[in-house]
Amino acid sequence: MGKFFMLGSIFGAIGVVLGAYGAHGGLRLLELHQTMITFEKAARYNMYHALALLAVAWALEKWPGQKKILNAAGWALAAGIVLFSGSLYVHALTGFSFGYITPAGGVAFIAGWVLMALAARKAKDHSSR
Repeated sequence: MGKFFMLGSIFGAIGVVLGAYGAHGGLRLLELHQTMITFEKAARYNMYHALALLAVAWALEKWPGQKKILNAAGWALAAGIVLFSGSLYVHALTGFSFGYITPAGGVAFIAGWVLMALAARKAKDHSSR
């Protein structure tokens, strides 16, 4: 389970810490409604994909024959957290916009989910033989 379980756990903790920080008024900088929405979205997607990384770690144990695809899925999800959620956190806190970095993170999330589905499909095909 190793690296993706660890990454999912770390990103999960970061999501909780930053989400709580924003939700409990720790960020006086986030008084504008739109900025609050941006920050909340970053924390929400951070958490969803931290959990997805835990699923990748589980899948690596369940389907060791799909290691290559699942590793790619895990790294895509981790990249998505850094690019998507990270850029939104920075934008909410500083006003700095990264342009195409945020959507690139979204594409990485999509790739991670598609790769997870592919691994599940291939594992199912191998188990039914």
